[in-house]
Amino acid sequence: MGKLPAAIGRFFCFVQVNQSTVGIKERFGKFEEVLNPGCHFMPWIIGNRVTGQLTLRLRQLDVRCETKTKDNVFVTVVASIQYRAMEDKASDAYYKLSNPKAQIQSYVFDVIRASVPKLELDDAFEQKNEIAKAVEEELEKAMSAYGYEIVQTLIVDIEPDEKVKRAMNEINAAARLRVAANEKAEAEKIIQIKRAEGEAEAKYLSGLGIARQRQAIVDGLRDSVLGFSGNVPGTSAKDVMDLVLLTQYFDTMKEIGAASKSSAVFLPHGPGAVADIASQIRDGFLQASTQQAK
Repeated sequence: MGKLPAAIGRFFCFVQVNQSTVGIKERFGKFEEVLNPGCHFMPWIIGNRVTGQLTLRLRQLDVRCETKTKDNVFVTVVASIQYRAMEDKASDAYYKLSNPKAQIQSYVFDVIRASVPKLELDDAFEQKNEIAKAVEEELEKAMSAYGYEIVQTLIVDIEPDEKVKRAMNEINAAARLRVAANEKAEAEKIIQIKRAEGEAEAKYLSGLGIARQRQAIVDGLRDSVLGFSGNVPGTSAKDVMDLVLLTQYFDTMKEIGAASKSSAVFLPHGPGAVADIASQIRDGFLQASTQQAK
């Protein structure tokens, strides 16, 4: 259906040029002019004809180039080239270059294989934009002479060998594990320090409590002795202390005997033993009173 109207149009000397394309007009095989989109009168009797049409649409070419880096790692660089024919240089684009894709590919290979070997693998990943810019500048200088405009050049991927990628992942994983181990050790250190500080504070407060308890006991005993001596004539402080200690001794023995757990406690028992215990407690009481007086 499409060929029949075109043939009829040529018979009546009319040629249609589609949108986003230009026609190349020749007369007796010699270039004459560029035809814009639309319908054109083309008297073939006098040698006029449209030898072809050139698209002005944006086209994209993906180029895969294998090369190696400075540290001898083979990589495949994938470059994406966006280009189009310039309308004001349509004749150059049509006549000067028979295969623009092959020409662009050759220049991309040349620039990438000259740039990437100067970089190590990590630097190649970091300097993708610089590589793309170098490719674009070289293509712009070369392809403008043939009537083509380089719109954009992108390095879309850098693919090292599978073993190299696996090794890079392992290095990254090891580094992250090392950081995690350091953080965990630092956290455990903080916990131990805080636990030690808590234990020290607890022991300090416990010591204050015990000291206050003993001070209260001493004060109570002193008041009891003084009160008993004043109320019972003829008794001395020694007699009162012996009575108090003897009472405490029997209370202790009662509590030990009433304990539910089967514990064995050996204590010296007898009047002499009670006197020794009383003497020791009395000495402690007197030392505590002396320290308090100071």
